Amino acid sequence: MSVKTVKGAKILLLAGDGIGPEIVAEAHKVLMALPFEFEIEEALIGGAAIELYDQPLPKDTLLKAQQADLILLGAVGGPKWDALSNHLRPEKGLLQLRSALGLFANLRPAVLYPELVQASSLKPEVVSGLDIMIVRELTGGIYFGEPRGVRTLENGEQQAYNTDVYTESEIKRIARVAFELAQKRDKKLCSVDKANVLEVTQLWRKTVEALSVEYPDVVLSHMYVDNAAMQLVKAPKQFDVIVTGNLFGDILSDEAAMLTGSIGMLPSASLNGSAQGLYEPCHGSAPDIAGQGLANPLATILSLAMGLRYTLGLTDMALMIESAVKKALAQGLRTPDIYEPGLEKVGTVQMGDAVVRELKQLGGSK
Repeated sequence: MSVKTVKGAKILLLAGDGIGPEIVAEAHKVLMALPFEFEIEEALIGGAAIELYDQPLPKDTLLKAQQADLILLGAVGGPKWDALSNHLRPEKGLLQLRSALGLFANLRPAVLYPELVQASSLKPEVVSGLDIMIVRELTGGIYFGEPRGVRTLENGEQQAYNTDVYTESEIKRIARVAFELAQKRDKKLCSVDKANVLEVTQLWRKTVEALSVEYPDVVLSHMYVDNAAMQLVKAPKQFDVIVTGNLFGDILSDEAAMLTGSIGMLPSASLNGSAQGLYEPCHGSAPDIAGQGLANPLATILSLAMGLRYTLGLTDMALMIESAVKKALAQGLRTPDIYEPGLEKVGTVQMGDAVVRELKQLGGSK
């Protein structure tokens, strides 16, 4: 996975639906406070695009995304569009974008900030210091496998079916990303599968094991997905980097997210082989609180930091943003999802302003 420093980088903002516009607006403020000139564009995706163009991923949005170095997404979807056919639903636009850009590697860090230890569902002694990176394969597996569909059997009963399928090249591609990340961390990689039952994950395990000889400095282990789910709750700090397929990664990364106190704190990255990336918070569009100024913008702001690091190679600026977030939390500022009695409850804009304020004190203003 190559990383490049880009002068005059092109950044595309896709606010999306629900709380998306609110949280992306705060990340935009952070972006504008950095001592770097970016070329920033905006476009529609998801339900917002359906309202105007009758499709979740308009051609103009896809074109801008293809030309961008870094794409920052808010969220898509909401009950307003639930009755639409599958190919017209907001989430379909996101899947189409991932596929069109070849975004095969989904990076989802689960980091517990010391200030939020009490917000975790686990005991402090179990979860303090948590820092896991889950690497999820994003463009293969059961979500994309063919054949798929619903058919009527001879007895008149309906039967639905999906196919879980991976090639060696797809497995090697995502495993390399995970091995390279592990090399930069604690040099431990756990590959999660269900090789005792599923042939597709038997190939997964065999392929990852064969590739490991190219990374002798990384300690590779294997774990069945059911055990991995249990171990994430029982002893999560045993993990450093986890690599797994699309379905298992979807489930395990959400489980890991809750160990940190709130899914509203967790960013994610989806990368292709050229390090072009789509960055988005792990939470959804939260239509129940949209427009009320209650959403936590920190996951989106931290997603921006990931983009600066993994796509643009601007590591110093990524560290500045992450430090500004920590300082804002250290002040006792909390959005409702991470609020505890005795601290200061703030809204979306106030939290974003606090991060910008801390960023400027760190030398981030232009």
